[in-house]
Amino acid sequence: MSSTATARINPKKQTLEDAYSPPANFLEIDLLDPQTHGVAKKRYTDYEVRMKTNLPVFKLRDSSVRRRYSDFEWLRNELERDSKIVVPPLPGKALKRQLPFRGDDGIFEEDFIEERRKGLEQFINKVAGHPLAQNEKCLHMFLQEPVIDKNYVPGKIRTN
Repeated sequence: MSSTATARINPKKQTLEDAYSPPANFLEIDLLDPQTHGVAKKRYTDYEVRMKTNLPVFKLRDSSVRRRYSDFEWLRNELERDSKIVVPPLPGKALKRQLPFRGDDGIFEEDFIEERRKGLEQFINKVAGHPLAQNEKCLHMFLQEPVIDKNYVPGKIRTN
């Protein structure tokens, strides 16, 4: 065997500009600032969903909306029904934490809220990172519209 067949390809030297310029395509979604609202049975926690992207399929480069667990459930159900992708699971409902007469705050405990936040952040990053999901109206509404219109007409986003 000749040495040319196994010779290394000389990589192009990376410049400082290449190293520190924004990536060609990026999509960053963070779940931040969990807030618990209401009292008794009307109590719930929501999260800020902050997105930064340069993907042309999204109309906003930066967006920030507040979403609660049931909104993530809605998104998952919409994607399962209308898209061809395998939708990852959500973090569990924690039914035992919702039982009455507990000695703690159940689903409103700080540790639980943080665990759920991490799980929801993983979920939304997996979903939004999928090229087919990026064309679904429900994902765009979830990430960029202040209020989710649950009576929307499902469909694809047109980029032209």
